[in-house]
Parts: sequence; structure tokens; C-alpha cells
Amino acid sequence: MQDQRAELDWRQGDVPVSRRFDDPYFSLDDGLAETGHVFLQGNDLPARFRDGFAVAELGFGTGLNMLACAEQWAAHGAPGTLHLTSFEAYPMEAADMTRALAVFPQLRARAAPLIEAWQDGRYEIDLGDGVKLTVIIGDARETLPRWPGRADAWFLDGFSPARNPELWEPDLLNAVFAHTAPGGTAATYSAAGHVRRALKDAGFAVERAPGHGRKRHMTRARMPE
Repeated sequence: MQDQRAELDWRQGDVPVSRRFDDPYFSLDDGLAETGHVFLQGNDLPARFRDGFAVAELGFGTGLNMLACAEQWAAHGAPGTLHLTSFEAYPMEAADMTRALAVFPQLRARAAPLIEAWQDGRYEIDLGDGVKLTVIIGDARETLPRWPGRADAWFLDGFSPARNPELWEPDLLNAVFAHTAPGGTAATYSAAGHVRRALKDAGFAVERAPGHGRKRHMTRARMPE
């Protein structure tokens, strides 16, 4: 598969920063805590987990969010299968992913099958404990509308809307809504007014919530049942 690879710089040792968007892949303070607050708590997880639950994500990046989600699934002890799907236009090199995830030793065992598959160019990955991950490479504006699935929870984790507006366009957020199960949710660290309006215009009920760390606010959205 031909794809455009991520081009990186590094800050504070091992925090990857996109050269294309001049934005870090995760919080410079505590990326795992940010994931837990924004994407897990923001979607009322793990309380909503059940067999067949589906999570989708815009912006796979290092894989941190999906690995954290898999860890919460295993800790929660829900039976059956968790389906994870992520859309990524600029996949990292395996060596860069390995370096970035090494910051989180508590995820080492979960990250091992991801990194092994990534090195082999495989994007259908068994993360263990009933967690199945699919990473769809390409521009989400093209790939998401063709995706046959629907998510119970969305992690909207593109780079800053000011630096990567393509992942926050109304047409793409309309596609997110169209691929959300009844009662499904979405969460993002962004509290930008145009992002909230686009989610609302797509059909979500939208609320502003307390952000993580130095960010005062984030956004939560829910599809009416």
C-alpha cells in the first residue's frame, strides 16, 4: 500500500511532533492521562463497554488512544469483542512509533503486537483480550464515507483545528455522524466554536466540558437515540 509517512521532530526527549502540522501527537505533560480524560471519560468509558462495542477514531498517530482503550477494556472485564477502527492519513514509521510508545511502559505488553504488525505493514491487528484493531490508511474525507461500520464512540483526535482543518470540516463531521450508532458519542480535546457548531449542525447534541491539564475546556457530543 502506498502512503505518505509522518515526518517528525521530537520534544522533551520522546514526544513526537508533526512537522507537517507543527503539533505534538500527545500532551507534553502526560499524554496517557489526557487520553483517559478526553477520550475515555469523555465517552463514558469503560462503563459503556459491552460485547461488540465499536470505537472509531480520526487520527491514529502513535496508537496511544487505542492502546489505552484496549487496556481499559481488559481491566473492565467485559466479555466478547471490542472493535477499534482508526483513520490515519500519515502513518508513522514503526521505529518512531516504538520510540514514542516507550514513554508509557505500562502499555508495553499491549503495544508489542501493534508494533510487530506495523513493522510488517499489517493494519488488521489483534491486541489481545478480545480487542480487534483496524487502521484505515488514507484521507478520512475519502475513506470514512466508504466505511461500512458505525461506532458507539468516536475519538476525534486530529491535530489542532487551526493547523489541520481538513479533519474538522463540516462534511467530514457529517460523515462521523452518519457512521455513529444510535446513542453513540464523540469526544475531542478541542473546544473551538466552529468545531462545536459543525458537530451540532451534523446532528449531535453538544456540550462543553472541563478540559485536561492546562486546557480549560473540551467538547463532548452525543447522537440522540
